[in-house]
Amino acid sequence: MLFAGGAVWHVDCMLTAASVVFIEMEANMAVNTNLQFDLVVIGGGSAAFAAAITATEMGAEVALCERGVIGGTCLNRGCIPSKNLLRAAEIFSYSRNQPFKGIDIPRGKLDLAGVIGQKDELVKELRQEKYLDILKGNKRIRLFEGEASFISESEVKVGEHIIRGERFIIATGARPQAVPFKGIEGVDFLDSTTALDLKELPASMIILGGRFVAVEMAQIFSRFGTDVTILQRSQRIIPDEEEEISVGLKRYLEEDGIEVHTGTNVLEVSQKDGLKTVKAEVEGEAVEFKGTTLLMATGNTPNTEVLNLDAIGVEVDEGGFIKADVYMETSKPGVFTAGDVAGGIQLVTVAAYEGAIAARNALADEECCYEKVDYDAVPHAIFTHPNVASVGLTESKAIEKGYNVKSRVLDMRYVPKARAVRDARGLIKIVAEEETERIIGVHILAPEAAEVIHQGVLLIKNNMTVKDVIEKIDVYPTLSEMVKLCAQSFYKDIGQLSCCAV
Repeated sequence: MLFAGGAVWHVDCMLTAASVVFIEMEANMAVNTNLQFDLVVIGGGSAAFAAAITATEMGAEVALCERGVIGGTCLNRGCIPSKNLLRAAEIFSYSRNQPFKGIDIPRGKLDLAGVIGQKDELVKELRQEKYLDILKGNKRIRLFEGEASFISESEVKVGEHIIRGERFIIATGARPQAVPFKGIEGVDFLDSTTALDLKELPASMIILGGRFVAVEMAQIFSRFGTDVTILQRSQRIIPDEEEEISVGLKRYLEEDGIEVHTGTNVLEVSQKDGLKTVKAEVEGEAVEFKGTTLLMATGNTPNTEVLNLDAIGVEVDEGGFIKADVYMETSKPGVFTAGDVAGGIQLVTVAAYEGAIAARNALADEECCYEKVDYDAVPHAIFTHPNVASVGLTESKAIEKGYNVKSRVLDMRYVPKARAVRDARGLIKIVAEEETERIIGVHILAPEAAEVIHQGVLLIKNNMTVKDVIEKIDVYPTLSEMVKLCAQSFYKDIGQLSCCAV
């Protein structure tokens, strides 16, 4: 079998020992143009692997088609490398900003190429352990290299292979989107993929965008020593979060030295002698921003352009993302989809969840046995420091849906562990249904919020109330105690309670 080399998209070919084995096996086989599988999965990331593994657990023979490096966005260009660099940048920043008196940390020297090299080694290790070793050990999955394109309702062409399938799952993911601003054709710019491979630290960086990719990238490069400016079109950064959280994170980024402008309208971009210029309208005035580097963090576009979806009647939305129903089935019966290419919640956990459901539904005996996707208790996080994490409905979304709600916001200075570790930045907000006090949303801006939010998941999945949270006993002192303290604030003045009071 052939191991995927080349770029998805912009990633260099990386052959491993396992891939060499696949190539040798393929070299000894005649090209088969009539390959038959129970399920054909197009893609090689988390959604695709979850689908393929689930299908083999059901006894299916699976073809996996990948045009680039195995592992998808999360492993190669997203979650793993970015969180690795966020942690490295945090540690490097301690010499300039740490909260404990009596400790003096000498200013360190940054070897960005060395940091990036270690990140690349981690990605390579996880690719081997979590993907290539699985392919080697699972004899029911066969991997094909190359772009897959539908040539009929039951066939895809991948390289020289014609692969027939009883059912199909499209899990080709998405890639960074480049907005066609005026003048962009003459400007060298980075995206979230290429920025993670820089070997030299930029002196200055302008980031277009203000959602999770933008703020994480801003903090990475700012803490390494780059002068960073964020230009966000909407009136708030991370605008889908609670307003208190958006406002708080903006303040903390600015305290870190990051310049943040919201409500900006980019008019034109240009480049001269390596210096990038962005002309933008800010609060009705034209302003120029200059930097040595421009990073575009303006969303994603789906990887569907070569699939020939029109030929089989798979519909896409105005952004090109594949339309799917609650069973992850497309407009073409027997063709399912999963992950970022489906345009829903673009999280690796959701991609894997959708992939598994798509596989079970694709192989189900009858449509009456199909499973529905359920996104009510899906948590997400932004790994800035402090973290942002959320699950369930924001207060405004709950009101839009017709709920009568009440909410409480607790400042992190009321959490003893936060004070003990000298990082009491942030807040927690709990949204509850007025009549029943059932918790329908938990939203956090705080150190380790991404770890604490799992409490919120369980609260929402189990329809727990504010009183249920108050009645549990927490370990003291912990940051997760913030959930109970916020619940107590529905009834009491937290400032008047002793430690661990109920």
